Amino acid sequence: VVFFCFFFIFVVFFFFFFFFFFFESTFLPLCVVIAAILSSYYLGKTSGLHLKSEQQADSSASAAGLFGTAVATMGMLSNLTYVLAMDVFGPITDNAAGIVEMSDCPPETRDMMDRLDAAGNTTKAFTKGFAVGSAGLACFLLFRAFLDIIVEKSAKDGHETITLAQLAVDIVQPEVFCAGLFGGATVFLFVAYAMQAVGDTAADVVTEVRRQFNQIAGIAEGRAKPEYGVCVAIVSQAAIRKMVKPGTLAVLMPVFVAGVFRIVGHVSGNSLLCARCMTSYLVVSSMTAMLVALFLNNSGGAWDNAKKFIESQEGGKNSEAHKAAVTGDTVGDPCKDTAGPSLHVLMKLTATVTMVIGPLIAMP
Repeated sequence: VVFFCFFFIFVVFFFFFFFFFFFESTFLPLCVVIAAILSSYYLGKTSGLHLKSEQQADSSASAAGLFGTAVATMGMLSNLTYVLAMDVFGPITDNAAGIVEMSDCPPETRDMMDRLDAAGNTTKAFTKGFAVGSAGLACFLLFRAFLDIIVEKSAKDGHETITLAQLAVDIVQPEVFCAGLFGGATVFLFVAYAMQAVGDTAADVVTEVRRQFNQIAGIAEGRAKPEYGVCVAIVSQAAIRKMVKPGTLAVLMPVFVAGVFRIVGHVSGNSLLCARCMTSYLVVSSMTAMLVALFLNNSGGAWDNAKKFIESQEGGKNSEAHKAAVTGDTVGDPCKDTAGPSLHVLMKLTATVTMVIGPLIAMP
């Protein structure tokens, strides 16, 4: 009874604590992901499945648990058609609202489209949360796949056979802890590069728009047609060029971490240090990316909807509150449309690169 009383107080405390603070939106979605991983793992573990060979798994029960998690991941992806429909709904309503605004439609038409646009932002946030959840389940499996690759490679190349027990990651070990810090910092650096790319490109578009207003007479009065193609070309070229830096970071950072700790392990005489550090880098970067992605997706959508809510009120447009909301939406758009969704790619790309270079660098 005492245990359940303390458990109830604990749950209520965290419920109110996270629901009344700014970063609350990351807690409940992560609880769902945690519940999905644990329940699917233990359901698979107790399912009665057994391996014929024990060479690539520490136990049949553990392998069965991973199989249960894999089934849960596939089950989550079975709803992909509905998720894609919700995701497409957002850009359609956003573009429709822009067309209505530029077409001099009646105010009530614009109000109706604003409501649809706000609903579209919400559906996009749902789909991005779905992407984070599926990426979390997939990365959990990729963690184990990386360790299995190291074990299998050691057996094939004639090295001393490595077991999964030997690859156990001790986070208290300084080198392993520092590798995890590298993984967490990489996520924030990646987000910074992505948001900086959006800001620089937006400044280029503003400069081009000012040039056209100054050099092409009659744009403001509607007597002349702007050069839309120039702005589209600026954005399209920057969308590819500006992603070189964050893309390079995602590919080269695991190689850098592996190379550094391979040297440290060779000097210290710990042949498995590189593999442990790469595992720490992979796990911490994925966990950090999940939290940051949820925060960016939800906060960006909230900023956008706050602006639309103010615009829907009487006297809302051109007010001081509206100006502040526009500033918030300027920050929110790169959060929810660039940095947040790109972290899903970072999670899976980091796991893929780690598994590819792991046998080449991390082997003793």
